[in-house]
Amino acid sequence: MNERSNFEEQVIALAGVAQAAKMVDQVAKTGSYPSAFFEASLRSLFAFEAPTVEAVFGNIQGVKLGLRCVTEMLSNATDEDNIAMGVYIRGLFKLESQFRKRSDLQEIVATRLGHVNFKAQHFSDNAVELATSISSIYQDTISHLPYRIKVKGNVQHLQETKNADLVRTLLLAGLRSAHLWQQLGGRQRHFLLRNRKLISTAESLCQELSPIGGNDSLH
Repeated sequence: MNERSNFEEQVIALAGVAQAAKMVDQVAKTGSYPSAFFEASLRSLFAFEAPTVEAVFGNIQGVKLGLRCVTEMLSNATDEDNIAMGVYIRGLFKLESQFRKRSDLQEIVATRLGHVNFKAQHFSDNAVELATSISSIYQDTISHLPYRIKVKGNVQHLQETKNADLVRTLLLAGLRSAHLWQQLGGRQRHFLLRNRKLISTAESLCQELSPIGGNDSLH
C-alpha cells in the first residue's frame, strides 16, 4: 500500500463526505442508489480503529464514487446535481461542528453503533436492515442538534420508510467522514484556496482504481 500524504488522506475523507452527499441526493430524487458504495459508506460507521483513512471504507475502491464527485463538483460548480451535492456537504460540515462539541452525543452514537456492529457480525448483515437501526440512532441523537439538514427530492420517494432510513444512514456516514476530515486538518476554506490541488489529488487517486461494474456510475 502506498504511503499517503496528509493531503491525500484529507481528500479520501472528503470523498467520503461527497459520496454520502451524492447518494442522499440520489435516493431523495430517484429512490435508487449504487449498492456497492452505499455498503462502503455504511461500513465506515463501524470502522472504529481503522489503521488507515482508506481502510475506513474497506479500501480506496470503496470511496471511488466520492473521489469522482469531488472532481465533478469542483470542476463544474454550476451543474444542478453538483450544486445540490455541495449544499449537503456544507450542511454536513455545519452539523459536524455542532456534533464535535457534544461529547455526550458522541458517546451515545459510538455505543449504539457498536451494538449495531455486533448485530451485523452475529445476526443479520443485510445493509438495508442495518440502515433501519442506524436511522434510529440518527433520529435519537443528531436530529436533536440545532442545525437540521433539509433533504429535497421526490416526495413519494422521501415518504417511503426504507428511503428515509437510507438517507439518515448516509447522513450519519457523511458526518463521520466530515469528522475524520476535520481531524486530519481539513477546513472549508480549502475549497477556495486549494481547489486545483483537491481536483488533481482526487483524479490521481482515481487513476489507481479500476472499474467495479455497473454500480460505478455517478448518476
